[in-house]
Amino acid sequence: MAQTLPAPQQLAPRRLSTLDRWLPAWIGAAMLAGLALGRFVPSLADGLAQLEVGGISLPIGLGLLVMMYPVLAKVRYDRVSAVTGDTRLLVSSLVLNWILGPALMFALAWVFLPDLPEYRTGLIIVGLARCIAMVVIWNDLACGDREAAAVLVAINSVFQVVAFSLLGWFYLSVLPGWLGLDTQGLDVSVGQIALNVLVFLGVPLAAGFASRAIGERTRGRDWYESRFVPRIGPWALYGLLFTIVLLFALQGDAVTRNPLDVARIALPLLVYFAVMWALGLATGKALALGYARSTTLAFTAAGNNFELAIAVAIGTFGATSGQALAGVVGPLIEVPVLVGLVYVSLWAARRWFATDPYATPAPQEVRP
Repeated sequence: MAQTLPAPQQLAPRRLSTLDRWLPAWIGAAMLAGLALGRFVPSLADGLAQLEVGGISLPIGLGLLVMMYPVLAKVRYDRVSAVTGDTRLLVSSLVLNWILGPALMFALAWVFLPDLPEYRTGLIIVGLARCIAMVVIWNDLACGDREAAAVLVAINSVFQVVAFSLLGWFYLSVLPGWLGLDTQGLDVSVGQIALNVLVFLGVPLAAGFASRAIGERTRGRDWYESRFVPRIGPWALYGLLFTIVLLFALQGDAVTRNPLDVARIALPLLVYFAVMWALGLATGKALALGYARSTTLAFTAAGNNFELAIAVAIGTFGATSGQALAGVVGPLIEVPVLVGLVYVSLWAARRWFATDPYATPAPQEVRP
């Protein structure tokens, strides 16, 4: 007998908590605190630099793990198969992240920084490092599809390992040579990239999956969703704020001593984040993906893996190089811009998608 779905049930409202509503203020305070620490406590940067293993800063790694775990623990992994079957979402994400994104950053770097090769190269490296970490926070705050975000982040991770070095060679050596422009080299191992992906995605993803599997098996889904998830939820923002303080502290002195250089690097980054986000949202709208998946597509396209970009720039060109400074400016601009785009997304949900982003449909059962 044919199966029919019942009429949609009453929508249950879901609102931002006080912590989430004041997010811009918390982030602004964290940025200022980090800049002040970097400027007035210069020994802090040296201390953090000593706490590195394989080019990965342990304190920053800890902050990122604390930030990502709660969001990945919220993912309903039994729904992931519905995302992997959406070829429109997957193909559009791959095109945006691995074709349009690097090409756009290459063009912007040459348009805005034709006379500053070090900063230009640093920006191109940022464009090659697709986001696998902080995007889960922006997606969650904008009420995007958590399961879709987990799948797209996993796909980006695989492509990161396979394609980063190849694309770096193409955009820094081959394409500039074809166009008669200056060329730069990029020496980064697949092992370094794989380690970055393992630490910043593999560990929190495994922990999140294990938490849900064990929690639901021992206490049930109702307890997990109503008791466990609300308890760990705020730690995502605590981890985010801790990470921001450390990132700004590491380069606070360089940023405050070179404000004009930072401004020149910031301009193409602002254009990049806005254009990639808009392309992602418009693509989702055109493909009729709905608000949740469209905003997930937008944020996964706009975000970048600044941890990898900074590590590669420092490892290849040195910690005091212009390439490293450009890599560090990336998250300094990305964080406030993408926070702003969270609010633009929530506005667009009602304006362009005619939906309430905070309304969660009650589960629907299939009846014979």
